[in-house]
Amino acid sequence: MQSCTIETPIGHAKITGDANGISSVSIGDTSQELSEIIPEELLDCVTQLKAYFRGERQYFDLKLNPSGTDFQKKVWQHLQQIPFGKTCSYLELSKQLGDPKAIRAVANANGKNPLWIIVPCHRVIGSDGSLTGYAGGLHRKQWLINHESSNKQQTLF
Repeated sequence: MQSCTIETPIGHAKITGDANGISSVSIGDTSQELSEIIPEELLDCVTQLKAYFRGERQYFDLKLNPSGTDFQKKVWQHLQQIPFGKTCSYLELSKQLGDPKAIRAVANANGKNPLWIIVPCHRVIGSDGSLTGYAGGLHRKQWLINHESSNKQQTLF
């Protein structure tokens, strides 16, 4: 398993994976040491993430290989269907998966997503529109939603 750490606008992203695909992407504080060399297996992921943060990419075309239960993987596949710049509630996601009563299980699977940003768990919000739960912190979730918003506010100064 290869890994590297790159700088992003919301912290240092640690990427792990191998020839079978990317297994995790997570963002942490800036105390993580940045990688000087990017392993070949991770280079495409790094390139696509950097393009995303520059506003040049809206979707990812990567081979993914996350570890998880069958149910978690099913939820993660549905997360990838939430369009760039849009959000979905946990209840809506549960209904799409065929069981509106599974909202807690869906929320739990969403929280265990190991492929932050690439599998856009940040696009899932509360039914009332509130930002709820994000392993990377609500400030990062808000940043990502704002970054993807087509209605970006312009500053006056």
